[in-house]
Order: sequence, then structure tokens, then C-alpha cells
Amino acid sequence: MSRLQLCLVINGRAEEAVRFYAATFPETAIGRIHAAGSDFPGGKAGDPLVVEFTLLGQPCFALNHGPPTPFSDAISFQVLTGDQAETDRYWDAIVGDGGQARDCGWCRDRFGLSWQITPRALMEGMADPDPAVAGRVMRAMMTMQKIDIAAIEAARTGDTP
Repeated sequence: MSRLQLCLVINGRAEEAVRFYAATFPETAIGRIHAAGSDFPGGKAGDPLVVEFTLLGQPCFALNHGPPTPFSDAISFQVLTGDQAETDRYWDAIVGDGGQARDCGWCRDRFGLSWQITPRALMEGMADPDPAVAGRVMRAMMTMQKIDIAAIEAARTGDTP
């Protein structure tokens, strides 16, 4: 067991959330599901209490616990993508399944967790040593919800209007 694990409090929907993440992302698997030994805030003895899983290879667990504890943008998962197809696949899975599109590559899943679906091309463009290039990339990103890699590359090369 890893010494550091991320705990996601997903009130009453921990198993549902983990199943969604396992169906969406590679290197994601459901581990043990621990039933509560007694009643607890928001649940009863025998209900799933803890769901162990790996998310993109990182050890995590989801906890059913009440009262509701909403997520905030102070914590988000950034998923680096290699191409537009991968970007589209993750974005569409999160937003298209009851989630919410946000600006600059951010979105929120139906459980309230914030995600940044970030193409590596965007990160490379924003880190370009030429401040003019980095500025063009940043300005292009600011107009987007889901990141369009072709538009980012055009901004990087200066092929934008």
C-alpha cells in the first residue's frame, strides 16, 4: 500500500464514481470495496464505505460519508493528453455524462470533481522560451473550453488572424 493516497469524499456515490473513472481512463482499476461495519453519517451497516482504486496509476480511495461535502476548484485532476482524439475522448466522457464544460480546458464531472484535460501541446506552447509565442498560445487558450490542439499550434507558429 502506498504511503500517500488521495481520498475523494463522494457522498453516497463513491462506487458509482469509481466505476465511471475506471470506464473512462486507462490505468484505472477498482480495488477492494469495504462495507461499513455499522451505521455512519449518510449510510447504514453493510453499505459501501470505502472504494479503493487506482486512477491513471495513482492510488486513491473514494469514501461515502455524509453530510454532503462539495468539491471546489482548489483541487482538480490534470490529465495530459497526446493528441486531439485523446483530448476529445476524455472531455466528452466527463462533460457528456452529466458534467459541465468550463473555460481553458477545465470541466467538472457529474460528481462535482474538477478536471483539466490538457494537451501536452498546450503546456509546451505556454512554456515556450519566446514570450511572444507563449503569449499567443495563452491568448488562444483563453478563448476555448475544450482545447483545440490545431488552434494552439497555429497560435504557436503565428498562423492565426
